[in-house]
Amino acid sequence: MSVIYILIPLAIILTALGIYLFFWAVKTDQFDDLEKQGLSILFDDDQKEKQVKPNQNATSSTAPKTTAEQPLESPNDQVK
Repeated sequence: MSVIYILIPLAIILTALGIYLFFWAVKTDQFDDLEKQGLSILFDDDQKEKQVKPNQNATSSTAPKTTAEQPLESPNDQVK
């Protein structure tokens, strides 16, 4: 029975802390863009790293591209 004297104030403190953190999150605009994180999984971050700037391409090796590295011009190029 004496444990209730500890649990009730503890529950009140945790509830007050939760309410404070909720209002802090609303005030600091934590809930403004809820769609961004959900949609970010759909985009490929590797494409940004693979893009080569034109001035970097000139300093890269001058070896010819193999057929696997060459982009396909049309879907008909796949079947020969």
